[in-house]
Parts: sequence; structure tokens; C-alpha cells
Amino acid sequence: MIKGLFETHLFVENLERSIDFYASTLKLEQYLYEEERRVALFWIGKPQQAMLGLWEKPKEEIDLRHFAFECDWKWILNESINFLKANKLHFWNFLHDETERPMVFANIPAIAIYFSDPDGHYLEFIGTLPGKYRPEKGSLVVSYEEWLAIEKNDV
Repeated sequence: MIKGLFETHLFVENLERSIDFYASTLKLEQYLYEEERRVALFWIGKPQQAMLGLWEKPKEEIDLRHFAFECDWKWILNESINFLKANKLHFWNFLHDETERPMVFANIPAIAIYFSDPDGHYLEFIGTLPGKYRPEKGSLVVSYEEWLAIEKNDV
């Protein structure tokens, strides 16, 4: 029945600032802007595939949210950190090792890196790695190199 997530919406403090971030920095295609309602809509990926809505609200009415952008895992591994740095975006992983690198959720398996938008919403680049779903790995988060060793030993 359910095939995926078609849309998600965020409240933002300054609509023009957020439009600039999502269009200019993240390169999402804006397809709707309504001044009166203070809303902008963007396609995520191909048009009509998935949508992000931004709604302007006063700061005190904004609660922080999280969502993830699906990306090619090789891009995340090799280019995402440079992209985030070039755009002066705060980013982090859950490796607790003070490194600036993506992390791997061993159970999915997927490689990911987190960052924030101008309002502080938690965004993520995530890409599914080649390998099989391993629910027995639970919430194990490791470096890419550690994940490769796990995969090699579990074969």
C-alpha cells in the first residue's frame, strides 16, 4: 500500500532565507511560492517524486524537525564533507571520535552525515550501501572502514 514518503513540511522563521538555502545551497527545484500564505514548495529529486514545504511562522512557533535526503552513497563517502564545508554548514556524525566523516548505520546498512538548516532543523544526507539488511546489528553506528571489516567478517 505505502510506497514512500511524498511530502514533508517545516516551519521556518524567514521564508526568503530558507528559500535561498534550499534552492541555492541544496539545489532543490522550487515550484511554488505564495506570498500571501508565506509558503514555498520544492521538489526533492525529480518533479512529482517528493516535496518539501516551507511555511513561515514566528520563531516561538517553530519546533525543530529532522528528515533525511536520499543521496548516492559514494557521493556521501567521497564528497559530502567538502560540500558541507564549502557551504559553511555545521555538520556532525555519531561516531564520538571527533572526526569529520560520514558514519554507517550497520543494520540498514547506510552511510550518513547530519547537518542543520538556517532554522536549526536536523537534516541528513543518507545513502544505502551495498549489503544486506542486518537487524541483528541494532543501532550500531560505525565508520565506513569498520563497516567494511564487519561485512568482510560476516560473509
